[in-house]
Amino acid sequence: MDVTDLRIALFSGNYNITLDGANKALNRLAEYLLRQNAGLRVYSPTSAKPAFPPTGNLVSLPAVPFPGRGEYRFPLGLSGAVKADLERFDPNVIHISSPDVSARAAVRWARAKGIPVLASVHTRFETYPRYYGAGFLEGLVERYLRSLYRQCDALVTPSQSMVDVLRRQGMNEDISIWSRGVDRTIFTPARRDQAWRQSLGIGSDEIVIAFLGRLVMEKGLDVFAEAVRLLGEEGVAHRVLVIGDGPARGWFEKAMPGGIFVGFQGGADLGRALASADIFFNPSITETFGNVTLEAMACGLPVVAAGATGSTSLVDDGTTGTIVSPPAAAPFASALAKYAKDATLRRKHGAAGEAKSREYAWDAINQTVVDTYLRLQPTPAAAR
Repeated sequence: MDVTDLRIALFSGNYNITLDGANKALNRLAEYLLRQNAGLRVYSPTSAKPAFPPTGNLVSLPAVPFPGRGEYRFPLGLSGAVKADLERFDPNVIHISSPDVSARAAVRWARAKGIPVLASVHTRFETYPRYYGAGFLEGLVERYLRSLYRQCDALVTPSQSMVDVLRRQGMNEDISIWSRGVDRTIFTPARRDQAWRQSLGIGSDEIVIAFLGRLVMEKGLDVFAEAVRLLGEEGVAHRVLVIGDGPARGWFEKAMPGGIFVGFQGGADLGRALASADIFFNPSITETFGNVTLEAMACGLPVVAAGATGSTSLVDDGTTGTIVSPPAAAPFASALAKYAKDATLRRKHGAAGEAKSREYAWDAINQTVVDTYLRLQPTPAAAR
């Protein structure tokens, strides 16, 4: 069997409704699979106004708006029409990418038919409750995830640090790395634009600290704001550039009255915005990889990041940036001050990060998923 024999049913909770690192990775995988002439059908909740056009054939799953977060959809399982569509497509591998009700139903459907299941783990969902005052639920969420992932034949996740976490949590025994790539035509130091900075009221010598991502509390917005406040108290001159949008934007704007909020940026505009900063700050502990961190590295920025899954696999502490143990804001402020005061160190660590980012090529990365699909196929003897 080779890639052209594969028929993959890919289940997502958010394939293109909003824009984030996980669904960008899934759409890139879909593009690679179709380019390799694999069979692919995608099953996901849909929206009348999606963030971007989907890659591949998309079948809508029944869903309702997520309580309190209406931009997301909560899948409701597999309808009769969806099951009929699955039967017609006749997949030989199921890929689930979100641990929701529909994914669980898809796993049951696959198990009944003897079809192998691969789960990709993109986000540390068990950490989310702490950002909404419900940290006591983390253990319950972890048990739910374990009950799902142990039914899968294998897991893939973006970083070695996340592999270690999943093994420690007992999620599965077959866990491998599906890393992330970076588009070097978009993310490059060459995108830096002094005129654009000046149009935002940023002086040529001012140090700009960038945040990039969806503006939701689980991205560590509270820690970011507190670290920046402490930096100001220390008398370290800086500006803050916030790239992205989301439901917590109002809160973030109030927490950082001097911040420059440029909203959602895409394509070349995103590359320009990120490369026009001087330091990248990512306090989030929820990502399994941290696409935004890799993109900042490709733009030649030194990175200050939380010592959590994802970032620790990307950032070489003391070489391409600084890793800080979360969640205290003061150590983040100290790390930011170090770069703000030392142009030579900024350039050195930024150049090292840009060099490391060249290791991440999308086609080679996505081929690792194809290899896993093929490895999970039953042998002829087993099939008999």
